Amino acid sequence: MAARKESKDKWSWREDLAAFRGLSDREKNGFLLVLEWYENFRAMHELDAGRESAMKFWQSQVKRDGKEREDWQLQQWGEAIRWYLEWLEACIEAGGEYRSLEERVREAVRKAGARRGLARRTKLSYGAWAARYARFAGDEQAVMQVEVASRFLMSVVSEEDCAYATQKQALNALAFFFKSVCGVEQPVFNVKLKKTAARIPVVLSKEEVVRMFEILDRGTGNHGLLARLQYGAGLRLSEVIRLRVQDVDVMRGMVTVRGGKGDKDRTTIFPRRLKEAVIAQLEKARELWQSDCEAGLPGVHIPGALARKFRRAAELFEWYWLFPARQVSMDPEAGVRRRHHVHGKVYNEAIQRAAREAGIEKRVTSHALRHSFATHLLEDGTDLRTIQDLLGHEDISTTEIYLHVAMDGNGIGVASPLDRLLS
Repeated sequence: MAARKESKDKWSWREDLAAFRGLSDREKNGFLLVLEWYENFRAMHELDAGRESAMKFWQSQVKRDGKEREDWQLQQWGEAIRWYLEWLEACIEAGGEYRSLEERVREAVRKAGARRGLARRTKLSYGAWAARYARFAGDEQAVMQVEVASRFLMSVVSEEDCAYATQKQALNALAFFFKSVCGVEQPVFNVKLKKTAARIPVVLSKEEVVRMFEILDRGTGNHGLLARLQYGAGLRLSEVIRLRVQDVDVMRGMVTVRGGKGDKDRTTIFPRRLKEAVIAQLEKARELWQSDCEAGLPGVHIPGALARKFRRAAELFEWYWLFPARQVSMDPEAGVRRRHHVHGKVYNEAIQRAAREAGIEKRVTSHALRHSFATHLLEDGTDLRTIQDLLGHEDISTTEIYLHVAMDGNGIGVASPLDRLLS
């Protein structure tokens, strides 16, 4: 298939589809529909163009369970995907650039983040914001102008109802893009961030927590133990799923959180009631670790600096995941197949299902267990400074939000005057 160049070395499948003589206008519209669908799917899941992403798109979108398709639709959509893959092959053979501006900007930010040693989640976040900005800018010249970035940030602040932390994240992402990718030493954005009021956290009662645990125990996997440990130690979602064998000291009653929010380490309490269950989970993890060793897997992921300092750490059991995933998967950083920890999305969805089944009429996520941990400690008489240390809050004002949701008058024992009225 011959493909037409958009410029010297930029290629556009949309331009080539419009100029292609082998299809009628009606067929081109059908091709355009499914290929735009595929491109949006790639952008959402940040997948590279090619047969692998096309197969994922076909299985998860086109052949989705419970969705019936007409035979003519499947035939036309299949022909559209084949046309695109042939176009892509021709483009690559000619040395053309087929990626969109968003994809190129996202990749540039991630590579710069890797050179600077940014955490994976930070690289993903910065890359996503940079891609959004590239879509806003529209072309390569505009995307490198600080004035355009200022307009984008102003639109985020004024038009999107997002928290102050989200606004600041967008600002930091674009500052990183201009400094590390565009070479602008001190970009000055003409934008003022808007402070937003702190939201009251969702807190479960002790009875609701117990009901949810009982339902989680009836399901598959380790979700019941994960939820108990998250609630019992006050952990974030990312912290509980990334626990390693050495992070849980059963004998001393201590959980160590490594590289938490702000890349800080801290210790928190270990629920004594979970001693036997965690010991049993350690044995299950050991069996899976031995199986991985026998299968010749490269070991678990270790952060960059530690991996360079302790070159054999990935193969040692103490660095193994406390809650390993059932299946091996591709490590996006190293490009090798290895064992990852349990997926946070799967666990969070199990929490939400259990809350609905328990009849809890609140917007429950796994983070509600962390909120409940802090609130219940406050209600039981634990001082605010101790709770701050256990949660890993940098500022005591962040912890003070739980004063507004603790029972008995903000946790200070004040009763409603209605309760004191004489009948």
